[in-house]
Amino acid sequence: MSDDTIRLVTIGRIFRRRWRLLAVLAVVGGLVGYGTSLLFPPQYTTSASVLLPGAWQERELLTQAQIATSSVVIDRTAATLKWAGVGGTELRDRVTATASNGNIIEISGTADTPERAQQLSDQVAKQFVGYAARLTGDGTDPEAAQPEALRQMVQQASSRITELANAANPGQTVESVQTRTELAKLRTALQEAVKKLDQADPATFKSANMVVMGPAARPTGEAAPTRMQLVAAGALSFFLFAVIGHLTAARMSRRLRTEGEIAAALGTSLLGSVDVPGDRAELRPGGRGPKALLRRLLALDVRWDLPVPHASGDEASRRIRYRRVCARLKDRFAAPRRLLLLVPEGDGPARLGAEQLAAEAGKDPLLRVVEVPLARPLVPDHDEESGAVVMLSAGNWTALELGGITEACADAGHEVVGLVLAGPVVTKGKRSGGRASKKAAIANTDAEGGER
Repeated sequence: MSDDTIRLVTIGRIFRRRWRLLAVLAVVGGLVGYGTSLLFPPQYTTSASVLLPGAWQERELLTQAQIATSSVVIDRTAATLKWAGVGGTELRDRVTATASNGNIIEISGTADTPERAQQLSDQVAKQFVGYAARLTGDGTDPEAAQPEALRQMVQQASSRITELANAANPGQTVESVQTRTELAKLRTALQEAVKKLDQADPATFKSANMVVMGPAARPTGEAAPTRMQLVAAGALSFFLFAVIGHLTAARMSRRLRTEGEIAAALGTSLLGSVDVPGDRAELRPGGRGPKALLRRLLALDVRWDLPVPHASGDEASRRIRYRRVCARLKDRFAAPRRLLLLVPEGDGPARLGAEQLAAEAGKDPLLRVVEVPLARPLVPDHDEESGAVVMLSAGNWTALELGGITEACADAGHEVVGLVLAGPVVTKGKRSGGRASKKAAIANTDAEGGER
């Protein structure tokens, strides 16, 4: 798995073998999302529209949208609403303004109740229009903000200057000449001002004609994220994190899978592979207590990243594999010997295979099945047995764990004489003699223990 490409079949295998865990994690994620929704009160959002008559460029609309959410407008809104404990700083995070097509500024307000959301949007729109009008005409004289009125005022001033110039002393005194010169300069400046006024962009006076397009609608539903959205997001996120966690763990797994890697970790050679038929309960790792029960309920005791067990033949074909392993053991020793058949604790297929192999071997060699805890490996001392055979299933143990078995054997004075791999298989029909073989193996083990 660490070197394989992640394929859809891998994802499907996770769904099939870990569906209980994924379902539980999705429920937990939904509960977390529900708890999160309780920490944050529901929010409601509504919008008020302000129409800007005339032709506006895009950058001008963006400027007006920024003015609508400026601190001046928001502070005036807060002063008008007079909500307890809510000032301009709090309202600034609840108000947004966007410029849309058709010269419309959409002002959106968010509050904890539909009524407050409606009031906030309407009040911000009102304050925005009022503040824009003050920017153009200071709000004191609306007529002064109109370009035509300004032109008339300039023309009246120019006419008055002409009358004053004509009424001045027509003499050639220095004072009269200076007076007429100053009046002529003033008239020229007013004429230039009129020209600039004619050339001015009409958009300068647009803001005075802004119109609020009716009151904001009262919201009927919560603003996103709603409680249901939080629950769904929590369930989906926990589900995806679980799948990603499975893939990451499989990528980083150091469990040995090939025969050569396992044999090298134990420092011995492979004697052969045997097929171990059995139902799911028999092939699962042993163990008792709440943790073991929880692992079984969530199907955590079944590896998901191992291939689907292949189909096996009949009982006779499976026994041939066991006999070949026994024959290779006989070839290694000149006389019958007593050997330990070590099985890692929690390896269900290896435990069943070891019992079958011990029954098949009989007394040549005489095999004693011993389960070894890999957390703290301990092997019986070198007493009547002179050597050890290790049986395990591939893909479950790391090199460090298998090295612990080798060290425990060396500490007890045993030589690891071989390795047998147990592979779970799917039987095509009912087993004939499988139970009997298992009982015979147990009886053989008990008998040997009674002799000692």
